[in-house]
Amino acid sequence: MLASGMLHTLARWPVKGLGGEYLDAAAVDHQGVGGDRRYTVADLQAQRHLTAAETPRLLQWTAAGAPVPAVRDPRGRRWRPDDPALAAALSADLGRPVTVRRHANARQYIPGSVLVTVEASRLALERELGQPVDLRRFRTNLHLELDSEPFAEHAWEGRTLRVGAGTFQLLHPCERCVIASRDPGSGRKWPALMQTLRREHGLLFGMLARPRGSASLALGDRAEII
Repeated sequence: MLASGMLHTLARWPVKGLGGEYLDAAAVDHQGVGGDRRYTVADLQAQRHLTAAETPRLLQWTAAGAPVPAVRDPRGRRWRPDDPALAAALSADLGRPVTVRRHANARQYIPGSVLVTVEASRLALERELGQPVDLRRFRTNLHLELDSEPFAEHAWEGRTLRVGAGTFQLLHPCERCVIASRDPGSGRKWPALMQTLRREHGLLFGMLARPRGSASLALGDRAEII
C-alpha cells in the first residue's frame, strides 16, 4: 500500500463551468459522480459550449442537485435547466444568447472520470503561495486526506484507488488551465497561482481516475492507494 487515509471532501459540478456543490454522500458509476457535469451552457450564436476560462462570469452562477439540478444566479434566484426563463436570465447576464443543455454523457475532461486531489498537496501549495487556496478552484470530485508526501500522487499513474466500496483506476495527473487561477466566487484572476504551479509542479495538480463499477461513497470513507 502506497498511502491510506480518508475521503475528506466530495463534490459535483452539475453544469460545466458553473459553481457546484459539496456533498455528504454520492453514487459513482461508469460516468463518474452521479449528476456531475451532465449539463453545459451553449452559446447559440457561436454554436459551441462555454467554459469558465473564457467566460468567468459563469462562476458566479451555481448548480446543485441531481439528476435535475437547480440553477441559481448571483442574486439567489432559482430555475430548472429547461426553464426558458433561465435561458433568458443567463443570456442577459452574459450579454449573449445562450441556453443550458443536458447531455446523455458527462462532460469531464476525460469521459467517464473523476478528479482526485489530496489535502497535503493543497496545503503545500498554500505554503508556496503564502495565501489560502480555495479547493473550489480545482473543481475536484474526491478530495483525500492521506498519509503521503505533498504531490506524491503525481507518480501514482496506473495504481488503484479504493474509497469505501468504490474502486478507481488512477489515469494520469491533471494539467491545469487558467480556470484554477480564477476566484471561484468573483472570477478574478490570481496569476501567481498558475505561475507557481508551472514553476514548481509543471502545471499539475491532482489525478484523473476512472471508476471500476458502481458504488456509494460518503465523507469519512477509508481511502487507500495500492
